[in-house]
Amino acid sequence: MFAFSDNWGRTVMMLASIRLTSLRLLLLSGLMGGALAACAPEQKLTPLPPAPIPVAAVAPPPVALSSQVVERAGQFRTYMRHAASITPSFTSGPAIEDSLTLGESYEAQQLSRGAIAYAAVVALQEPGFVASVRTYAVDPVQRKALAQKLASDPYYATALPGSPAAAGLIIASLNAEGAKVRGAGELVKQSAYDVQHQAWSKTPITDPAGRLAHAKVVSAAPMTTETADLNQMKRAVTGSDDRAVERKVAVAGAASAPPYTQVVTRGLAVAAIAALGEGGDENDAALEPLLDDTKDGFCLNMSKLNLYQCLAVAKPWYEDIFCLGQHVLIDTGQCIAKAAGQPQPVQTPAPSTAAQSLAPAARADAAGR
Repeated sequence: MFAFSDNWGRTVMMLASIRLTSLRLLLLSGLMGGALAACAPEQKLTPLPPAPIPVAAVAPPPVALSSQVVERAGQFRTYMRHAASITPSFTSGPAIEDSLTLGESYEAQQLSRGAIAYAAVVALQEPGFVASVRTYAVDPVQRKALAQKLASDPYYATALPGSPAAAGLIIASLNAEGAKVRGAGELVKQSAYDVQHQAWSKTPITDPAGRLAHAKVVSAAPMTTETADLNQMKRAVTGSDDRAVERKVAVAGAASAPPYTQVVTRGLAVAAIAALGEGGDENDAALEPLLDDTKDGFCLNMSKLNLYQCLAVAKPWYEDIFCLGQHVLIDTGQCIAKAAGQPQPVQTPAPSTAAQSLAPAARADAAGR
């Protein structure tokens, strides 16, 4: 009896040891698999086919995008339109300050979020993308599951049918917006040289410290959207009989394959959630994190810092024109184009101050006198 109990005890202990060893091996295998997966290159997602629609399917909910996201898209639209409207026909210092105020009036992170929101509105102008995504919206369980997947992993949107066409539309539209602002900046920057033959442009800037402080205030103030731009964004989301108005939201663009920038990827994800009918105000909390992109926000932040440095050392009025052209308009336009994934133009190294850049022109002008 005692021998049997002793043998049985040793058997139980041996089985427990085997189980413990097996558990350790399983955990080790899982950790090694996770490590290998982390080291492996990012795999391209296989495009998903449209979901089959049952004969007796119930109509999915309508396309919906939260009012806050639409508002952010309108803010982006309003700022880019105002910035692109700045012209180089300056005849006085106050006129330069007015244009500086107009161009400075954006908060970097807010404009970055607005670019993603605008990208989502643009993607909704691609009918093939919207129609394909909506095939997944017929089944309520599948619809909510896909919306949650997109909210947690926006990269998943790149596998949705029609996404290359929608991405191409986003890239072309954001690049067009950036090019308009950059083009205005090139003209303004050139005028910093051309205006130096006018005596007023070489007089000292009035209250330079106050002007710099004002730039920082308007750069931190919440952005607003004009009613016309907001209404245009709303019509673009819900559809409108005014096709001419809708076409202004997006420009034609060729389909583009991934990889995409974060702005394009996140814009696709927000648009897909909206197309599923899961992007309304009730789901705004899930959409907000998709609008955050620190990479492109960093570009806009650097543009602001370069502007502050330029304004801090500018002395005559024509140097303020340079700051406006280079760091308000050109830099901002390039940041938006970069966010779209467009290659940046090759430039010579930028001078550290407006004075260094404009000094040759000033010296030549002085020699001519």
